[in-house]
Amino acid sequence: MKRLLLAATAAFAMGSVAAQDFPGNTPVTFVVPFAAGGPTDKVARDLAEAMRKHLGGNIIVDNRAGAGGTLGGTYVAQAKPDGHTLLLWHIGIATSPALYRNLKFKPLEDFEYLGLINEVPMTLIGRPNLPPNNYAELVKWINDNKGKVNLANAGLGAASHLCGLLFMSQLKADMTTVPYKGTGPAMTDLIGGQVDLMCDQTTNTTPQIAGGKVKAYAVTSPKRLNTPELRNLPTLDESGLKGFDVSIWHGLYAPKGTPKPVLDKLNAALKEALKDPEFIKRQEALGAVVTTDNRVNPAEHKKWVESEINKWGPVIKAAGQYAD
Repeated sequence: MKRLLLAATAAFAMGSVAAQDFPGNTPVTFVVPFAAGGPTDKVARDLAEAMRKHLGGNIIVDNRAGAGGTLGGTYVAQAKPDGHTLLLWHIGIATSPALYRNLKFKPLEDFEYLGLINEVPMTLIGRPNLPPNNYAELVKWINDNKGKVNLANAGLGAASHLCGLLFMSQLKADMTTVPYKGTGPAMTDLIGGQVDLMCDQTTNTTPQIAGGKVKAYAVTSPKRLNTPELRNLPTLDESGLKGFDVSIWHGLYAPKGTPKPVLDKLNAALKEALKDPEFIKRQEALGAVVTTDNRVNPAEHKKWVESEINKWGPVIKAAGQYAD
């Protein structure tokens, strides 16, 4: 017993020393499981700039795209747990267990949680020549055209895919999902009238709405948004889909077993970064809301992810849309 106590004390002391020196001369790497230039990559680069002011070391971004983000997730789950390799991922960390049959990691077991970064609301939009002019008319039109309505998305596990699945599930509507290889081609076909509807992030839809290139019907947040282009749009909740709340959020994670003193230092730097006026300004320009509630704390962040796993699992499984 005494020997175990001494070993634990020594391990704690070593961890404390590691935290004092952390990150030292070795840069911290944010692994982004998507290609450079996308919304998650932008969040990572903005956060890296804000966090390095408070961490005392360099932070670089490593894009490891593939398999809907799961390749990057697997890489970090198997990385050395020293705090130098972190995962910055969106809602996909919560939906991947239901989407991928052969997932090589367990989100709630293989990572240390650092905190929630932001949330991005979504909008339900339609092709410019779609007959309905408001949400009530849209629901009637969908019901009158059962089996004929197409709902575009940017691919399996994409924000637009998840939002579309939940919309169909709660509306109990019979629609055909049309997956694309990215938001760009999906939006192009929507604007061109080849597909009828799409539900996607405000970061992607606001310019199209402002330009009159698509019709906007509702937002997916619990409250109306206060941006000039979207403030007159009703929420899906107030329109009849009670409790409808979909946002694409981003969180920060470390490999399981990373020393607590190192995690504490990373979490402290994250919290300071989320208060940084320049970071907040850049996120607001993307239509994102920076986290200010208790989900910036590791334990509450983990509870949030678990609730999202429980929310999306049944929806995805009911739709029967999986990947190997």
